[in-house]
Amino acid sequence: MNYDWSWSIFGQRSLDGVHTFLESILIGTGWTLALALCAWIFALGLGLLFGIGRTVPNKALRLLSGIYVEFFRGIPLLVQMFLWYFVMPEVIPSQLGNAVKGLPAPWAQFLPALACLSLYQGAHVTEIVRSGVQSVARGQKNAAVAMGFSFAQVYRYVILPQAFRLVVPPLTSQMMSTVKSSSVAMTIGLLELTGAARSMQEFSFHVFEAFSAATLIYLVLNVTVVQSVRRLDRLHH
Repeated sequence: MNYDWSWSIFGQRSLDGVHTFLESILIGTGWTLALALCAWIFALGLGLLFGIGRTVPNKALRLLSGIYVEFFRGIPLLVQMFLWYFVMPEVIPSQLGNAVKGLPAPWAQFLPALACLSLYQGAHVTEIVRSGVQSVARGQKNAAVAMGFSFAQVYRYVILPQAFRLVVPPLTSQMMSTVKSSSVAMTIGLLELTGAARSMQEFSFHVFEAFSAATLIYLVLNVTVVQSVRRLDRLHH
């Protein structure tokens, strides 16, 4: 294969006529970070809420949490992304739907992508939290109850601190998955990292340079996530 490599392409003007291709890639990286970080914060909150809900004695809470998990884990992320972007504005009250559709780019794409990714990843975090809570020895819960702890205190002081230490590794993997899954937002027009790389490839025809840069940046982002979590874990211990 005779391919004409040209790394100088990153210094040329991109499709918008304002930024270079390198600047466009870096802007896309910023949107990837913003989307992944915000989605992870919401996903962690949802995962804690429904993960605990799957382990409590209340049958209604367990049922609600189970429905949430099965629904959002059972539908492919790409399909959910299309539902949030194309379908949801049509089924919610018309005034709100029109407001969403009238948002300027990239917010019109960012907000549906954020809702989609948060709920999707939240369902996976739910199962991680549930498994962590259920892995704590039942005897410790019984001992806390015997000491006079309330139900909330048992979870706050006994179960959750131990469960969190157990779920750090799978949560790290899920956070990396959130960064990578953010690339699906490209399909609804958000020029995050993958979208910026694809735009560069389509405009300049330098496909290998564009996606080599995207690959390297994704690798750096995920290695940074892993190292940051490991450092926090060491500080905690």
